[in-house]
Amino acid sequence: MIRKIDETAEYIRQCVGGRVMPRIAVVLGSGLGLVADRIKNPLTIPYAGIPNFVRPTAIGHKGNLIVGSLGGKDVLAMQGRFHYYEGYTMQQVTFPVRVMARLGVKTLFVSNAAGAVNPTYRVGDMMVITDHINLLPNPLIGPNMDEFGPRFPDMTTVYSTRIRQIAIEQAGLMGETLQQGVYVAGTGPTYETRAEYRYYAAIGGDAAGMSTIPEVIVARHCGMEIFGMSIITNQSNDLSETCLNDGDDVVRQANLAAEKMSTLFERIIANLPVTA
Repeated sequence: MIRKIDETAEYIRQCVGGRVMPRIAVVLGSGLGLVADRIKNPLTIPYAGIPNFVRPTAIGHKGNLIVGSLGGKDVLAMQGRFHYYEGYTMQQVTFPVRVMARLGVKTLFVSNAAGAVNPTYRVGDMMVITDHINLLPNPLIGPNMDEFGPRFPDMTTVYSTRIRQIAIEQAGLMGETLQQGVYVAGTGPTYETRAEYRYYAAIGGDAAGMSTIPEVIVARHCGMEIFGMSIITNQSNDLSETCLNDGDDVVRQANLAAEKMSTLFERIIANLPVTA
């Protein structure tokens, strides 16, 4: 695994050439790849050509690694992620994060489309992730890679409070109010049953999805600072007979919200200290 990580990191270094290697990375979820359109002077590296990368099969995941400038800072963006439900192992799902760490990334932004569990949330809301509940297999199961992090990494304060504060301030300047809540991730690919939504609410969840947490756990293991955001694309809390979850509609709703999330991410990154 270490050899594969090094091989992939070296390939990306060669593609980047003389550019500065970014210290900030962004993982873009379902329908949120439009954020990549804001990246200036982009260098696009298709996943298909990157050694040891798998290919995303989920709707709304283009499959490109983009290096460029966002908010006046160098960034590396994943335009599409990998999911456990696609049949990939947790090592494959989180492999890009290990490569990012090898390349020197210190700050990771993650985003996703999620269903509302909290009854006060509405479609189009942006939720800053304050914590998570993991119902997926833990990606750290197996031999520990000591050179990346400890056997038992602490998970009490996973999401950066300082970046969260910047996000709240910048959203206010945009005239937007952010939700703040707990993200719950299950395996998918089925959407949740009504009983499962009630269960998620009972255990403290505010939004539900099928991704993000594996990357966050590995990023935490690697010592990265993490900021997470969910775009609410469907109201899981609506228990009417006509409320049905639809994958295409989730992507449509994410696309509609992508513009304001793009603006917010750009403003957050612009206001991060240069050392981030």
